[in-house]
Amino acid sequence: MEKILIVEDDGAIAAIERDYLELDHFEVEIATDGIAGLNLALSGNFNLILLDLMLPGMDGFSICRRLREKLNIPILMVTARQEDIDKIRGLGLGADDYIEKPFSPSVLVARVKANLAQYKRLLGTKKEPDEIALGAIRLNTGTHRVYVNNREVELKNKEYELLLFLMLHVDMVFDREALYEKVWGLDAMGDNATVAVHINRLREKLEENPSKPRYIETVWGAGYRFKG
Repeated sequence: MEKILIVEDDGAIAAIERDYLELDHFEVEIATDGIAGLNLALSGNFNLILLDLMLPGMDGFSICRRLREKLNIPILMVTARQEDIDKIRGLGLGADDYIEKPFSPSVLVARVKANLAQYKRLLGTKKEPDEIALGAIRLNTGTHRVYVNNREVELKNKEYELLLFLMLHVDMVFDREALYEKVWGLDAMGDNATVAVHINRLREKLEENPSKPRYIETVWGAGYRFKG
């Protein structure tokens, strides 16, 4: 049985999340403050973490940063804040996805399942070649390591998956909704911030000049492509 950790200080919201996840046969634990959530996440054997941003003791941003130093399991931010800067900051710290309050419990469960399925696919047996080299970028699918001009570049989970997908489909154009569906495993639901943030993060890490990308191009009015 897969284990989910909910870090949420609102007891009513945490209980709803737990009840719906347990109905789908997940094992669930709850932490109601940031420090307890961090300690539980690092000590427990969890498959995914639902992380609220506004928490007593330690905020979700700080927790995410600390967790990414030790864990590579999916982290989903749960936030009532609408500002794009908060989403960008959280995704930049290594969160895989986010969901805004108020949310439908069924949507929450669907997002959890999708992120778990994509994570397991990434860890499972792959049909991709052991190594993909295009220009100065080299990606090893066995070790999940990426190199630019033979220098290793550290990528977060979804950054790696997005780059892998684009490099496997070189010169093909995908819009944001298609990339979200292919890489995150769920319809974009009208919000493209997740893909845009990850594209920008990849450019910052891979491109010599991120403002004039050589590899990950924007095709105006159509989407993105990895140029071979």
